[in-house]
Amino acid sequence: MTIDIAKQFSRHPAGRVPSDGPDNGERFRNECLVPALLAALNSAPKKTVVVDIDGCRSFGSSFLEESFGGLARVPAFPFPEALKILSIRSSKPHLQIYKDAILGYLDDAKARAAI
Repeated sequence: MTIDIAKQFSRHPAGRVPSDGPDNGERFRNECLVPALLAALNSAPKKTVVVDIDGCRSFGSSFLEESFGGLARVPAFPFPEALKILSIRSSKPHLQIYKDAILGYLDDAKARAAI
């Protein structure tokens, strides 16, 4: 299962919450990421969710932290299990910094959740 952010959400994702604009991290997390992860976790066998960031121009840190780090703050969401099936994909060298940031936000959320 793949989520192509540029094709399925926005080429210009930005902001943390709705007041920051329509393509914010909270919306991406709630409308794209969480449903895909729950569907994959409930499939038999469990599927991997790949988030492809290649088509995007750039990402703000607030978007990335809210989208990915925010997974740990979703009530009743199986964050530890979701981490096991989530993968971030980028083949563009200039986007590697964002892939690294996403992985960092996930690690920070994992540490805060004491998993």
